[in-house]
Amino acid sequence: QVQLVESGGGLVQAGDSLRLSCTASGRTSSNAMGWFRQAPGKEREFVAAITHNGGSTYYRDSVKGRFTVSRDNAKSTVYLQMNSLKPEDTAVYYCAVLAWYPSGRANYWGQGTQVTVSS
Repeated sequence: QVQLVESGGGLVQAGDSLRLSCTASGRTSSNAMGWFRQAPGKEREFVAAITHNGGSTYYRDSVKGRFTVSRDNAKSTVYLQMNSLKPEDTAVYYCAVLAWYPSGRANYWGQGTQVTVSS
């Protein structure tokens, strides 16, 4: 069983940056990890994925060049660096242990962290 805890969300202005963290209890160093988000009234959507060793990453088009996913397996932590934030990035952000890379299916989910970007 794996538990994931996200942190780092908050209220920022457009153009600002945030770094989300996701720390796992349980072994995840052999698993691809991902970030997803869900805005009010919308379905949850894929944001970014990273392979088990960090050697490859994958992003949805709307965040390419602004978001960077990384991981530190020694700390069992995955990060999402978000730069040049836009109001449309406002959502609850979830990390997940992916079923495969770069799948939209996940085996485990965190509880989410709120990101709000004001214009």
